[in-house]
Amino acid sequence: MTGQLVTVTDVTERESYRQRLEEKTEQLEALNRVVRHDIRNDMAVVLGWAEILEDHVDEEGEDALNRVLHKSRHVIQVTEVARDFVESLSENGSAELEEIELQPLVDAELAVVRDSFPSAQFHVSGELCDVSVQANEMLSSVFRNILENAVRHNDKETPEITVSCEVDSETVRYRIADDGPGIPDNQKTQIFGKGEKGLDSPGSGIGLYLVHLLTDQFDGNVWVEDNDPTGSVFVVELPIYTPSSRTSE
Repeated sequence: MTGQLVTVTDVTERESYRQRLEEKTEQLEALNRVVRHDIRNDMAVVLGWAEILEDHVDEEGEDALNRVLHKSRHVIQVTEVARDFVESLSENGSAELEEIELQPLVDAELAVVRDSFPSAQFHVSGELCDVSVQANEMLSSVFRNILENAVRHNDKETPEITVSCEVDSETVRYRIADDGPGIPDNQKTQIFGKGEKGLDSPGSGIGLYLVHLLTDQFDGNVWVEDNDPTGSVFVVELPIYTPSSRTSE
């Protein structure tokens, strides 16, 4: 009789947990629609009108307009990060991993940030590793967020970011180094929101938290080291793809 009671209780708890997950997924999807359609579309309109004004302001108003343009583009970029973040949470624990060619993906993300941040200098040290990894299409968000973070939190007039990589028999490791102010040792883990507190961890931002969630889904890892003489090095380690590594968790 006691065994039957435990079984019923266990089934009830699992069903309640499943219902809570469904409700959370629906809420995340609703938030995703608001972010993608309402906020992003409105900011795109604001940005469009602001760009029209570029040819109609005098020198006195040029600085103010540039600030409006910069902030508008930043808000649109934040909506893209939030969209990816919501999608990663919706897929967490069930993301299908596949073969992703890493070199063209990183090349594409470098082209995007070079266009978005013309005042920064992006270098590639050596050759980009020509391997495939076990991930999915959201891997681009990992590199985009780290590259953009290296510029946004840089205190140099002309930020310099250097990308390099190394590969062994099982993993590929990309290193994204900047010449910014660096990150104190006691924040090197917290900035990713790792642990139970997640985004509530001190110093954590949604972009780097997304990086942590995605690399974890891809059975990889991400961490930060000190650069020499100043700055930080973000290291992304991913398993190399093999036919047997394709999984659907």
